[in-house]
Amino acid sequence: MLLAERHESERLRQIIKELQRHRFGRKAETLPEEQMLLGLEDVQQVAACTEASQDETAPEGRAERARKRRNNRGALPAHLPRIEVVVDIDDKTCPCCQGELHRIGEDKSERLDMVPAQFRVVVTRRPKYACRACEDGVLQAEAPARLIEGGLPTEATVAQVLVSKYADHLPLYRQAQIYARQGIALDRSTLADWVGHAAFHLRPLHERLLTVLRARSKLFADETTVPVLDPGRGRTKTGQLWAYAADDRPWGGLDPPGIAYVYAPDRKAERLFSHLAGFKGVLQVDGYNAYPKLAERGEVELAFCWVHMRRNFYELATAGPAPIASEALKHIAAFYAIEKEIRGRSAEERRLVRQQKSRPLADAFEAWLRAKLALISQKIKLAEAIRYALSRWQGLTRFIDDGRIELDNNTVERSIRGIKLSRKNALFAGSDGGAEHWAVVATLVETCKINGVDPLAYLTDVLTRIVNGHPNRDIDQLLPWAYRAQALKAVA
Repeated sequence: MLLAERHESERLRQIIKELQRHRFGRKAETLPEEQMLLGLEDVQQVAACTEASQDETAPEGRAERARKRRNNRGALPAHLPRIEVVVDIDDKTCPCCQGELHRIGEDKSERLDMVPAQFRVVVTRRPKYACRACEDGVLQAEAPARLIEGGLPTEATVAQVLVSKYADHLPLYRQAQIYARQGIALDRSTLADWVGHAAFHLRPLHERLLTVLRARSKLFADETTVPVLDPGRGRTKTGQLWAYAADDRPWGGLDPPGIAYVYAPDRKAERLFSHLAGFKGVLQVDGYNAYPKLAERGEVELAFCWVHMRRNFYELATAGPAPIASEALKHIAAFYAIEKEIRGRSAEERRLVRQQKSRPLADAFEAWLRAKLALISQKIKLAEAIRYALSRWQGLTRFIDDGRIELDNNTVERSIRGIKLSRKNALFAGSDGGAEHWAVVATLVETCKINGVDPLAYLTDVLTRIVNGHPNRDIDQLLPWAYRAQALKAVA
């Protein structure tokens, strides 16, 4: 009885520590890159302020400091237009003999200048023609197609609104405020109307991209919550954005990377079955219990994420002295050290190295986990962490026999960061339809980013092609990675 109470007390203490860390501690194992960059920015600002002070107090060293800056700043892109400013002397006579000076050279420097974003009005004139002899009709060129008939924006303007909202995470009301500073009165509902029209025309691209990803043999999957306004109850409900990603670059695969988001009003396993209908291959996931139900059909093999497994031990190790959890972290770190060495190699090379190095580590780690589980109370959090790992051990170690599989699900986790930023700034989607638009546009924006394509240029070009009747049979030409290939070919 006393032993059971002691174990229960220990379990409750661990829960309290975990809650305290969740409430007051860091929210991730490592600081996000953006947070570290914020700290670095402050350090650099202080250094620049100190240097400016030195320029004032010690002018004799100013030239040397300027020389160092010129050596480190790099070159400005050649495609930028150049505005030349000539700074010349007024008097071109020699101050000694009064003879005429002749030019022997020049010093040239370049600085980056910026013209603030500026609206302009495109005026389209369509002359009308009639015959004086027969007066039997009027001839006029057809009006160019528009994304929004009778509306104000060009396709480039709509693309800018989409990129600001889904890539730069600026809600529409903030965009309206920015435009108002330039004297353009655009109501938020007007911008929303533009977004809705664009999302309708882009929907076939979203569907096609998801279809292409389903044809791959290896995908990542994850999901995140999306608060959606529920007018009937006067509050928000919780929807889900499911994310499906493919990225074969770590093992030299030739297929381009892609990400597709699909909105669903709930997290039921049936949504997963619908989204991945026809998919056959390896699905890399976290521990959500809907994924094993998909695997039961026999066409999908699950590869589980080591980061999610590691997190259970990490939370215990940071909450206080936890020798077993800390030792587990060391075991896991050994696997990541091997992965760092083989990143970028072919799938077969990765498989061979894993067979040689990771397999013995995995066998030893599994035996160690089972031994420790037999020694501790089954009711404490540490036992839960160990059982989580052992119950998914086959999926966790599937990477050893397949060089295409990653150790974790970070590829799709990274793709969800942008969704979370937009969610933080916008607070919620206005409706299920708005959340579906979010999934459509975010899919194209994030796939552009992962393929090195400018989302603004891409969406402007794609919307223009669509409204001008781009044939649906050639829809693959409008996917982000195809746009990148066309751009590279045009440059060549």
